[in-house]
Amino acid sequence: MTTTRRGLLAGSAAIVAGAALDTPAAQAHTGGGSGGDNARKPTVVLVHGAFADASGWNGVASRLIRDGYPVIAPPNPLRSVASDSAYLAGILATLSGPLVLVAHSYGGIVVTNAATGNPNVKSLVYVNAFVPDQGETLLGLQTKYPGSRLSEAALDFRPYGEGLVDGYIKKEFFHDVFAGDLPRATTGLMWAGQRPADTRTLGEPSGPPAWKTIPSWYLVGRDDQVLPPAAQRFMARRAGAHTFEADASHVAMIAQPAATAALIKRAAR
Repeated sequence: MTTTRRGLLAGSAAIVAGAALDTPAAQAHTGGGSGGDNARKPTVVLVHGAFADASGWNGVASRLIRDGYPVIAPPNPLRSVASDSAYLAGILATLSGPLVLVAHSYGGIVVTNAATGNPNVKSLVYVNAFVPDQGETLLGLQTKYPGSRLSEAALDFRPYGEGLVDGYIKKEFFHDVFAGDLPRATTGLMWAGQRPADTRTLGEPSGPPAWKTIPSWYLVGRDDQVLPPAAQRFMARRAGAHTFEADASHVAMIAQPAATAALIKRAAR
């Protein structure tokens, strides 16, 4: 098994506890629930990563919608960095008004490319996510620091088409590696419905990064077993992101949806 496959998608600022983020950060934008109030709020675009789908954002989305934010959680095709970024950019082009893009894991490289050159994007929020510079790859960032448990032993590879391969997390590893702070009954369903990523995404270089011109926020999961926290802190610091930390696994947005939503509302101010 190649190093590339072994590394599949395993992939400063104030540090606060996740619970501390669970504050009404956008109170100035709420009140009354009128249509005019909603029109003043940016649309929040939630982008999922590999081994997942948009339902992972449900806890976050419900809180944002309750507080009057327009929300869309489009599918991420997980086929290639270039095509996934182009797909998201096409969706963004159909949305008017200010946008806040929120990305998890592999979704970070997609958002970083899709937002470039879009004047409607006012902020970027990364949750346990890749934040590449131009020319960097997922594999290079994932292996920059030790600590990932998404090893060859944790993965299944299934060919499709001619010479194409998808990667999945094995059932016996899914809970501990991907979402150790969630109930096993929950992660069992997540494993069953996981969406794989084409292994070609690993070596694709990223393009000009949107974070060089758009303000960014980052939520580090201290207990992440997929993308090492050290790598997350490095990328957040380099991007000049407003960085917060939570005692959470790789899926901080599922384990701590209130803290994640609160951070998004900070970015939406």
